[in-house]
Amino acid sequence: MAAEVRTRRLPPLLRRAWFSLNQAFRQRILPLGITPDQYTILRWLVEGDPNGLTQSEITQRMASDPNTIMATVRRMEAAGLVERAPHETDGRAKRVRVRTVGRDAFENAHSLALELQENVLGCLNAQETTVFLALLERVAEASAEEAGTALPRRRGD
Repeated sequence: MAAEVRTRRLPPLLRRAWFSLNQAFRQRILPLGITPDQYTILRWLVEGDPNGLTQSEITQRMASDPNTIMATVRRMEAAGLVERAPHETDGRAKRVRVRTVGRDAFENAHSLALELQENVLGCLNAQETTVFLALLERVAEASAEEAGTALPRRRGD
C-alpha cells in the first residue's frame, strides 16, 4: 500500500463526505417537513413493493435498529406520510405503505436530491463521475462483505 493511501484513510473521507452531503440535503428538505432518514424510508416505499414493506424490512434496508425505525415510522404516520396496515400472512407484522402526502413529499425531495447530487458531482467530469460511482459501489459491496451484510439495491443506485 502506497504511503499516500495510508495517510488518506477511507473512513474519515467517507464520513466527511457523508456528513456534509447529509447536512446539505437536510437544509434543502427542511421546508418539506421531512428528514433525510424519512426521505430514505419514503424512497424505499415508493420504489419498492406496491404492497408496502414491513418495519423489519425497512430496518434491514436502513441498516438501523428496530426501535429507531419504529419511532421514525410512527412520526411519519402521525404526519400523514405513511400508513400501517396488517400484514396479509403474518399476524404480528404490519405493512408500511406510502400515502399521497408522503409520495408528494418524496417527489419534491427527490428533485432536490438530484439537484444536490448534480452540484456535488459537478467537481468531476462525466467520465470521472462514472468511474467514481462504479468504484464507490465496489467499495460499498466490499464493505458489506466484510460486515457480513447484504446491500439492498434501489433503482438508480
